[in-house]
Amino acid sequence: MAKRAKKSARKPNAAFMKPVTPSATLAEVVGAKPIPRTEVTKRLWAYIKKNKLQDAKNKRMIKSDAALKPVFGGKSTVNMFEMTKLVSKHLK
Repeated sequence: MAKRAKKSARKPNAAFMKPVTPSATLAEVVGAKPIPRTEVTKRLWAYIKKNKLQDAKNKRMIKSDAALKPVFGGKSTVNMFEMTKLVSKHLK
């Protein structure tokens, strides 16, 4: 039996790891310090879960509260794909 070449581990994408600065509105949710995009997403989901902002029937839909509404462009609900697009507008 021939041995298979070990698959090399995926290298993290440098663009995702570069610290970004959240806008003042987003900073209320994820903090004001520059952090990588991956961390922004993690903190956003932690906030959504902590405040039970996920729709019970359709988990893809996120309800906005007072802090998230300005980040979501004033929308009361967004889907998770739309959320990432709207959040990226708040990153420098």
